[in-house]
Amino acid sequence: MLRIGLTGGIGAGKSTVSATFSELGAIVVDGDVIAREVVQPGTDGLANLVEAFGDGILLPDGALNRPALAAIAFSDDEKRATLNGIVHPLVAHRRSELIERARDDERNPVIVEDIPLLVESQMAPMFPLVVVVHADVETRVRRLIEHRGFSEDDARARINAQATEDQRRAVADVWLDNSGSAGELVEKARALWHERIQPFAHNLQTGTPAQPEPRLVPPDPLWPAQADRILARLRTTCGHRTSRIDHIGSTAIPGMDAKDVIDIQVTVASLEIADELTDALLAAGYVRTPITHDVGKPDGRSTVGEFDHVDDESLWHKRLYCSADPARPTNVHLRVSGWPGQQFALLFVDWLIASPGAQSDYLAMKRRVAAQGHGSTGAYADAKEPWFIDAYRRAWEWADTTGWRPR
Repeated sequence: MLRIGLTGGIGAGKSTVSATFSELGAIVVDGDVIAREVVQPGTDGLANLVEAFGDGILLPDGALNRPALAAIAFSDDEKRATLNGIVHPLVAHRRSELIERARDDERNPVIVEDIPLLVESQMAPMFPLVVVVHADVETRVRRLIEHRGFSEDDARARINAQATEDQRRAVADVWLDNSGSAGELVEKARALWHERIQPFAHNLQTGTPAQPEPRLVPPDPLWPAQADRILARLRTTCGHRTSRIDHIGSTAIPGMDAKDVIDIQVTVASLEIADELTDALLAAGYVRTPITHDVGKPDGRSTVGEFDHVDDESLWHKRLYCSADPARPTNVHLRVSGWPGQQFALLFVDWLIASPGAQSDYLAMKRRVAAQGHGSTGAYADAKEPWFIDAYRRAWEWADTTGWRPR
């Protein structure tokens, strides 16, 4: 099952994208629809709203007068917090019921959770993919006035009460601009479905990792933000079962050419815990691979961290999970705290950042290996290994000299 979080500010066009995904086969769980359901006449939700805001929020027939509620609840932060405190738990409970029903009714579904306040409720890390629909403020104000009967003041108050553009960009794996026509937005949504969402769901179903391009590319300014989203997702997924999660590898080194793959290290207390995380990582979009160890790099050091015998092969064991998302290849290395592979992954980034000469040497080696035509990930890694054996020694010499410790 692939769960997608869909959001966007009021008037941005999120409903158009949601409807398009539904036509293409997604099971859509609509937060707006649920929010209306939980405050229908006779529900506890409506009774609690009346208790908090008074009978003036009701229509003559006893139904909720939404504009009247909005005028009160969005007038200040405290009242809005009261509204959210009543409605959000009810919506979350109902959403969970619908998702479980969809999971039971259909094998390997794509579930799109249409959540207006996904950013505000800090739910983005719960999803393997977050899609944000965006339009500028003036466009949204005009749409709300023309198509939904808002006054200009009410439209701006609703927009100002929601997340900012920067806050949405921070969580967006996909940014769908809706400054054009509805037809253009539909075409963008269809392309996203066929080019990314369907392949992502297929890869999860078949246990297939995304395949990165086998070439070096210049440093991408988006790598740090992409890594931050992955880190947040993995912290939510792994929870208390990890002591730290870090962006490692070449994309963590500013200015470094690299393959377009984000490498992340999840530090755990044991390989048993790493194995226990398999199902949770699959739900987060990461499939397990057969790789179970790093190549050992003995250099005569008697200890690494608290463990003796650096050249003990068992201390180089790990688990490797890879993203199934075709547009964001990611390697997630689960290593045991204090073992040499875990320590070296942290040391390597700090050493290269602090050592321009070593960084140039590493880049030259990568370019040389890439030019030799090692297309597959495994062949590329194997070709680099002789350099890494020497780098292991050099990095630890630097660590001893500087007194380096993991941050």
